[in-house]
Amino acid sequence: MNSSTLSSTGNKQQNGKFVPNDHNVLQKHVFFFDRNQDGIVYPWETFQGFRSIGCGILLSTASAFLINIALSQKTRPGKFPSLLFPIEVKNIQRAKHGSDSGVYDSEGRFVPAKFEEIFSKHARSHPNSLTSDELMGMLKANREPKDFKGWVASYTEWKILYTLCKDKDGLLHKDTIRAVYDGSLFERMEKERASPKKTA
Repeated sequence: MNSSTLSSTGNKQQNGKFVPNDHNVLQKHVFFFDRNQDGIVYPWETFQGFRSIGCGILLSTASAFLINIALSQKTRPGKFPSLLFPIEVKNIQRAKHGSDSGVYDSEGRFVPAKFEEIFSKHARSHPNSLTSDELMGMLKANREPKDFKGWVASYTEWKILYTLCKDKDGLLHKDTIRAVYDGSLFERMEKERASPKKTA
C-alpha cells in the first residue's frame, strides 16, 4: 500500500521518495538526475545521469563538477555550504540563470508563449526545428548585458542538447526541445540506450 504525504513546499513524498511538484516543470527537468529519488542530486548522480543519456566520461565528469558547484548553494538557502555539493530539487527554481529563453518562469513553471517564441523568432529554415546557426542566433538574442555566467550556462546547455539530439540533417526538432523542458527526453534517451540493439 502506497503512503503519500505533502511537504510544506507542495512536493509529495511517496514511500519516502520525492515527487516533483506538478506545477514546477523545472523540478521534473532536474529530477531525472536524482537517481535514488530522495530529492537531492549529488555530483555522482549528475555524472550517472549524463552517462545514461549518452555523454562521454569527460563531459559527464565536467558537467557533474560544474553543475553541482554552481547550483548547490543556490538551492540550499541558509544552510552551511557542503563539500558534497548537493542540489535540492524542491528549490531548483532558485538556481535559474539569466540569459535564458524564459520558458521557465521564476517559480519553475512552463511558459507556453515563451516556448513558441523560440520558433516564431528563430526558426527560419523550418518552422518546427532549429539549425545550428539559428540556435546560436537565439542564444545571442537572449543574452543579458554582462551576464557572462548566464551566457556560458545557456551555451553549454543548448550545445550539449544539439550535439546529442540533432537529426541527420542537423536539425533540432520542436518536440525534442519540448521534451527536454519537462525531463521526459532524458527518460526516453536512457530507455533507448538501455534497450537491446536490433539485429538485421
